Order: sequence, then C-alpha cells, then structure tokens
Amino acid sequence: MPDGTPPPKPLVELRAVSKHFGQGSTRVDALVDVTMSVAPGEVVGLLGPSGSGKTTLLNVIGCVIEPSEGWVSLDDEVVYDRRWLRRDLRRLRLKKIGFIFQVANLLPFLSSAENVMEVMELAGAPSRDARARAVELLEYLDVGHRKFAMPAQLSGGEAQRVAIARALANHPRIILADEPTATLDSERAGVVMDLLRKIATERQAAVVCVTHDEAIFNRFDRIFRLRDGRLVSTTANSRTNADLVESGHASL
Repeated sequence: MPDGTPPPKPLVELRAVSKHFGQGSTRVDALVDVTMSVAPGEVVGLLGPSGSGKTTLLNVIGCVIEPSEGWVSLDDEVVYDRRWLRRDLRRLRLKKIGFIFQVANLLPFLSSAENVMEVMELAGAPSRDARARAVELLEYLDVGHRKFAMPAQLSGGEAQRVAIARALANHPRIILADEPTATLDSERAGVVMDLLRKIATERQAAVVCVTHDEAIFNRFDRIFRLRDGRLVSTTANSRTNADLVESGHASL
C-alpha cells in the first residue's frame, strides 16, 4: 500500500480450485483452476452467462459444495486443501458465512424477529440474547418497526432486509449473495446494494454477489467474469467506496 502498511489478509482466498461432476464421457467441469481473493470491506460481483460456474463457485466458497481439487481459506482459516479440514461444516457456515438468496426464504410461521433469531439459536445463543440482537439488526436495516410482522405482511424490499438481517445474525465477515436483487425493482435493488456496501464498509466484511443485473454493476469494487467454469477476467471498478459514500449511496 502507498503508506507502507501491508494490505489486510483476504477474507476469501481460493487457489487453483476446480470442481467436476460425473466421470468419463459424462464428466462436466463446472470450475476449472479458479484463483481469486476478496479483501475485508470489498463488494465483488460474479458475472457470466448461465452455466458459467457462478453459483457453483459461490457454493464452494460457502462450503456447500466440495471442490474436486484446490485450496480454500476463509477468514484466515484454511478450510479445504484437497479435502475438508473441518468436520462440522454446518457450524463453520453458521459462524463465518451469511447467505442471501434471490428469494428471501423466510419461514412463513415466524415473525421477522423470530426468523432472525432462529439462526442464532441454532448456533447456541440464548433466546434472550438472540432476540436483542435480532431487534438491533432490524433497526440497523431500517425495518425495526416490522419486527412483529409475518413474512406475508412484508413488501419484497422489507423481506429482503429481514433476510439480510438473518445473514448477519452470527457476526459473519463473509456475505454470499445469489441474485439478491433479481426480484426487486431498480429502486429497491439499489437500496439492497447500498445495504451490502454499508455492511462491507462498517463491518469490514467481504461481500460476494452473483448477479445478472447490469444496473448494479457499478456498485462493485471488482467484477470477476467466468465462462465455462474458468475465471476469464477481473475488472476493478473506478467507482470506489469513497465515491459511493460521497454521493450518498452508502448512507441510509
């Protein structure tokens, strides 16, 4: 870095990661020799045509799909080196990773606060502590007034904010978002991306987002483009965090 300070260690780092399905003539190479890293505070996009490997890559980072080969480090912990180095991947996901999906996937029989509480209680948090943090997160995301609302009573944008609160519940520093704006209009999509930027900046989290939405491309620090399972380019966005904050897009 210009002032001589060493750059922060990546929160997400992959080296020569490949993933194939099937064998012989039926083998499909979903990922081929992918090397990439994401630093604290970065919001990056995974772009590419359907079948290019974007969702497979997101699921490898999320420890949902096991690579066929390669090396993966999350939050300064090597989790995969030709085999999983963690036995309890469920707890790893609960502690280190927050998932945001195209559809909010809130449990319909739980209130907004209860949906957020659930993932904390699964990780062993007492109900009282889980409720207090759920309310804190919903307030942080400007939906505190909807904490008692059921999912059917929420707008699409409100439901996505509750889903983001749920993703943040266990203090993960890695946020993985799969088409988080696909079901939203352009205004609500911008709000969701502003929230992801706010989280990355204020909590020094790494945000990795799969998207086809061209309207949000300028919200990323870097864009990784995949084709046929290969990382074909990495593009830095000229619109920096500072630009976004100055223009008011990162504030609520």
